[in-house]
Amino acid sequence: MKMKMHKCKSCNIYTLKDQCPSCEGEVNVIYPPKYSIEDKYGKYRRKLKEQSLNSI
Repeated sequence: MKMKMHKCKSCNIYTLKDQCPSCEGEVNVIYPPKYSIEDKYGKYRRKLKEQSLNSI
């Protein structure tokens, strides 16, 4: 059984359940994705970050 912390999208409450206990809304896993040396989409993320920094 995996125990991963979740955060509710609407009320920002942290929980271990698959649904928010207060508003019964959607929850997201708060941990970042695991790093991979064979990152398929890395060049696209870097290009997007570069474009967003240049537009400021």
